[in-house]
Amino acid sequence: MTDTSYDTDLYTWTQAQASHLREKQWEALDIDHLAEEIESLGNEQEHAVESHLKILALHLLKIAYQRQRRMSWLRSIDNARDEIEQRLRRSPSLRSKLPQFLAWAYPKARRSAARETRLPRDTFPDTCPWTLEQLLNEDFLPEEQ
Repeated sequence: MTDTSYDTDLYTWTQAQASHLREKQWEALDIDHLAEEIESLGNEQEHAVESHLKILALHLLKIAYQRQRRMSWLRSIDNARDEIEQRLRRSPSLRSKLPQFLAWAYPKARRSAARETRLPRDTFPDTCPWTLEQLLNEDFLPEEQ
């Protein structure tokens, strides 16, 4: 396998680095970039959970405040919950960061809900009206506001 620079062809670089690791060719490893990529993998998991939490909160807000289009959002709610559950199952340490993720996601969901429903932003609560347990509970749907 040809060694290719990290900056030239990321895919080939990853394959070469994996091969070096398996063959215990420590001197051939690009340690700085390996560390950066491993850290990036964790960051991507955090971002994915935050993003799905935002979508989940957005569609729950729309169900609560614009009930007539409820069915169109149920699939998205289920998908977001499934994605969060899968990522938490694979990376259980992310569960402790859920409050922090929700603190980031909810204001963005609130803003998007206002834009998408064309309701004033102050229609929606300033803070998330549901607990994390409710958000992640596959049977939970909010009451109409």
